[in-house]
Amino acid sequence: MSEVVLNADKVDLVRERRTLLDRVTLTVLRGEHWALIGPNGAGKSTLLGILGAYTHPTRGSVEILGHRLGRVDVQRLRRLIGQVNPRHPLESARTVREVVLTGVTGTIELVPRWTPSEDDLRRAGELIGLMGLARRADARWPNLSQGERGRTLIARALMPDPPLLLLDEPATGLDVAARERLLAAIDQLRAGRPDLTSVLVTHHLEELPASTSHALLLREGRVLASGPADEVLATGPVSACFDHPITITRNQGRWAATAGRA
Repeated sequence: MSEVVLNADKVDLVRERRTLLDRVTLTVLRGEHWALIGPNGAGKSTLLGILGAYTHPTRGSVEILGHRLGRVDVQRLRRLIGQVNPRHPLESARTVREVVLTGVTGTIELVPRWTPSEDDLRRAGELIGLMGLARRADARWPNLSQGERGRTLIARALMPDPPLLLLDEPATGLDVAARERLLAAIDQLRAGRPDLTSVLVTHHLEELPASTSHALLLREGRVLASGPADEVLATGPVSACFDHPITITRNQGRWAATAGRA
């Protein structure tokens, strides 16, 4: 298996004469856990959409799991990618277990007349337990907290055992306790799956799991810094990215940002 999971080379994305991404280059290796950081409107979710094979670049090349965009069936490619979006458009009152099982079919709702196998049910139970939701397996979607929904969606994304996991602001709307439970679950998942590769989008450094290995800073669609997390998530680069003096500290593996210079 190739060590390169994602490779974007000089990627531009232009929409309605507006440049959303400008010569973005990124290489992600197997087992790395990247954070895409930047202010609102920097292009983070836009880049994640390209890495998830939902958007094609205007210029430049993108390879995902050894397949080049423009030369691959994107429907098949997307089945190899676990995608977590906290704005999951589920409208029915499905249970946690049922939502997780939709990860097998890659659909929002359960497929009519589809029956999960014993292996599907077993795996769903294991992932629900991993996400700390064993006691909530029969709870219905409308009755879940935002944090429980987020962990349910991670379990759903992992059902096909994908080599690549993309998380778009998974801690959005969570209180401190729910955020910490979510980040602990992500750290545990990564520790148990050394071959898993992941990319997480956020604009809050406090929402980064301690297992984050690399980071990319985006500002107005351009890469300001990219590389090992300890080098990129530092006071100078982050201050430049947000155009504001910000002091970055790290304690017990977690990052914190404070306005002003130390």
